[in-house]
Amino acid sequence: MYAVVGCTDCEHLWILQDPRAAETATCPRCGRTHRTKKLRRFVEDENREAARQGRAALLAKRGGNSEAFAETAHVAEMEREIGERGGTVDDTEYLEGSGLDADEVAAAGERAERGTSAGSAGSRIDVVREALRERDAPTADDVASYAEERGVPAEKAREILTKLSRRGEVTESGGAYRLL
Repeated sequence: MYAVVGCTDCEHLWILQDPRAAETATCPRCGRTHRTKKLRRFVEDENREAARQGRAALLAKRGGNSEAFAETAHVAEMEREIGERGGTVDDTEYLEGSGLDADEVAAAGERAERGTSAGSAGSRIDVVREALRERDAPTADDVASYAEERGVPAEKAREILTKLSRRGEVTESGGAYRLL
């Protein structure tokens, strides 16, 4: 048994296999855990393909595309056609179809990787990590002042330091921090 269910938080629709057997289900988009008994079942079917088709119809209706959906092939048939045509759209085709110059986008990406784009100081977490590498046994205040010099608010730097510590990427001993 398959059921198309929806998240009450983010309104994402997904297919749940055997909804009567599972006590909870987690939304793949937002991660919220739901009790399966309380989830609204928009479509139920023994066949997975029928459930997929039902979900596709619901998404088309939500987007105001019911008429276009009615004129298209079954979801499985569309996947087969896409496979025959060589798969998905590549990055260049997508960017140029969106009106962007693919070469310019690639050049901007390379500049960002090198850290040479205008005003680039790296992400906040990178600045905190850099402070931990640059300073000898830095305290939270040392990290905060280092980050503040590079445009990261001191309080945010402390929050990031705490998160890194919780994740096990940083250790603290006697008030001094170091990267692991």
